[in-house]
Amino acid sequence: MSIQVASEYMENPDGVVFRDLNGNGVMEPYEDPRLPAAERVEDLLGRLSLEEKAGLMFISIVSVPDSGNLEDETPRSGRVGVRDTVANKLVNHLNFHYVPVPNTAAKWVNELQRHALESSPHGIPVTLFTDPRHSFIENWGASFTAEYFSAWPEPLGLAAVRDEQLVREFATIARAEYTAIGIRGAMHPTIDLATEPRWARQYSTFGQDKDLVARLANAYLDGFQGPELGADSVECMAKHFPGGGPQLDGEDPHFPYGREQVYPGGMFDYHLEPFKKVIARGVSCIMPYYGMPVGLVLDGEPIEEVGFGFNRQIITGLLREKLGFDGVVCTDWSLITESRLNGKQLPPRAWGVEHLSVEERVLKVIEAGCDQFGGEECPEIIVDLVRKGLVQEERIDASVRRLLRVKFDLGLFDNPYVDAEAAAERAGRPEYVAAGELAQARSVTILKNDGAEHPLLPLAPGVRVYSEEMDPNVVAASGLEPVGSAGEADVAIVRVAAPFEFRDHYMLESSFHAGSLAFDTETIEKVRRLSEQVPVVLVPHLDRPAILTPLEPHCAAIAAVYGASDSALLKALTNVVPPEGRVPFQLPRSEAAVIGSRPDVPGDTEDPLYECGFGLEL
Repeated sequence: MSIQVASEYMENPDGVVFRDLNGNGVMEPYEDPRLPAAERVEDLLGRLSLEEKAGLMFISIVSVPDSGNLEDETPRSGRVGVRDTVANKLVNHLNFHYVPVPNTAAKWVNELQRHALESSPHGIPVTLFTDPRHSFIENWGASFTAEYFSAWPEPLGLAAVRDEQLVREFATIARAEYTAIGIRGAMHPTIDLATEPRWARQYSTFGQDKDLVARLANAYLDGFQGPELGADSVECMAKHFPGGGPQLDGEDPHFPYGREQVYPGGMFDYHLEPFKKVIARGVSCIMPYYGMPVGLVLDGEPIEEVGFGFNRQIITGLLREKLGFDGVVCTDWSLITESRLNGKQLPPRAWGVEHLSVEERVLKVIEAGCDQFGGEECPEIIVDLVRKGLVQEERIDASVRRLLRVKFDLGLFDNPYVDAEAAAERAGRPEYVAAGELAQARSVTILKNDGAEHPLLPLAPGVRVYSEEMDPNVVAASGLEPVGSAGEADVAIVRVAAPFEFRDHYMLESSFHAGSLAFDTETIEKVRRLSEQVPVVLVPHLDRPAILTPLEPHCAAIAAVYGASDSALLKALTNVVPPEGRVPFQLPRSEAAVIGSRPDVPGDTEDPLYECGFGLEL
């Protein structure tokens, strides 16, 4: 049975409003929903204990057990279970990792919300967040595969189509699927600019062009948040301020070797542009990156070389005061304490302040101007800081006021529950799945299309296809004939991932595709030998740029994808769905050109093989 929250209110002679919070007939004190949200915030804020306020300032990580029972959770190493996190630590912002089937997930969410209302002193509901989970890349530090939701191309693929309405449609559908299971916070969009070709996070961006990124980011907010936050909205957390693309040598600051962010081309302001646009549009929350600026000078003032989440000049001086952002600022995950997962460790991302104690790091983040600590659950430290007189409670109130306002705007205080029975019908609906596959096909980018007498693409019905990577049943269903050898084929389709260097020392490291963009000799030789027998259609999955130079001469056609099923790809290659993609970043000609480019400058590699915006029509 779905949970219904009572719509009737009682008011005693003193003006205190009561409500049946848990559907059990017991009327309890409640913030009056008839008051404006700002008044409700002030009313509740004045009644909260310091411990409750501190709890609001953390987002902890949680995975839902397959049973959907709250008590069946297996806590992460070194962490307490979600029941204790909510009831005892009073943390009521949670970050979903593993999520089971929609009905089970929704059931768990309802149990969690009931637990939060019953166990916390003032019945504050939980806000559930997630990283992106509508595409193909599984990276527990940044994104999840679509699984039970509709599957779309990565944001790079949406950028390849360059259609704001498509982004708006995606975000509207994603919002419907999120809210079906109780997710009300999106830790995206990623509006960093893909200016360093080796950087591992490019797949979740909209590419290198600031104007395109800004346009698509606002369309994204249209779909997720709506005109303003409301009971059907998902709040967005735009990241990573002030722009996470210019990483030294393309390394990612999740890891100690990637902590430095540099601006040799003097393009700091270029990376700010998308943030200015989403702030003007009304984004709910902004996340600063781990990166530590090196040698950065703004308005004649050297910027402290500490991670952006610790940096008062960046958070208070630039984001708050200069750009006028008064929403929530949430740090990236685990700036304060180390992380452990599957036997691997990752140190605190306290770049530039590694020497500080845990308490000193928390203090520096608060003094920087941040409101919330991502991936942490140590509110007792904030309580101690206030009681020692190191932080004024009024400073804590400023952050809590912002955090409460979002909960009220989302309607969580009025109804935190979801309809568990309807969750499976609302997530992964056939029309959503079809829309996602159509977007995948549209995003395919034709980079080359040659042939002996005429262009190889589109493939005509009945063409004999050899492919080691594709499902022959899908090939047949697309009107083509799958064959078992290159000698029998009219064309070979070769799907390849963009190159990367496998690393597995730190936790999460193996999921980050970093390092060289050059293909290995084995892949190059495979394509060359195949091309001697049959025309080759190369299909690189570009989660970041790849150096296609040694492969290009051996391919009759090249069709880049950014997350596409075999079915969606073949729809594009047969022109059933015309491929519209334009590559959203420059594709370099050589490793030397990549090494010689400046990380903060878009399209800075010398003599690129394909320029940003290139794409052929069929």
